[in-house]
Amino acid sequence: MAIQSNPDQLVGILRDTVVALVRRDGPDLSARQLGVFLTVYLTDGPHTVRGLAAELNVSKPAITRALDRLGELDLARRKVDPMDRRSVIVQRTLKGTAFLRDMRQIMSEAETQTHEMPAEAANAERETRKAG
Repeated sequence: MAIQSNPDQLVGILRDTVVALVRRDGPDLSARQLGVFLTVYLTDGPHTVRGLAAELNVSKPAITRALDRLGELDLARRKVDPMDRRSVIVQRTLKGTAFLRDMRQIMSEAETQTHEMPAEAANAERETRKAG
């Protein structure tokens, strides 16, 4: 049975995930960089600078800056499209795949904690009532 999350729980999961990513050793991505990264890794490609800009509704220079940082961290790489040398294709990397795997694990742990906390609070309240 799937547990439904309310918006407050989802925001809590996001917060816990971002805090865990910031605290750990490894890349610290901005919201825009994370948006570009997740779009490249979670949607079907091929991805181009032009296509990412359109999909995320931001300028091409903003995508280029995000990709510069992702490239420095080896989370994504750019390659000239052999079919259209004016176009640049964004590719996934092994390090990026590992980062996404780690992020999924962090989010899963945050979700588990979020769903366990209300049950623990309810149990504590029941115990208090019994004792009183």
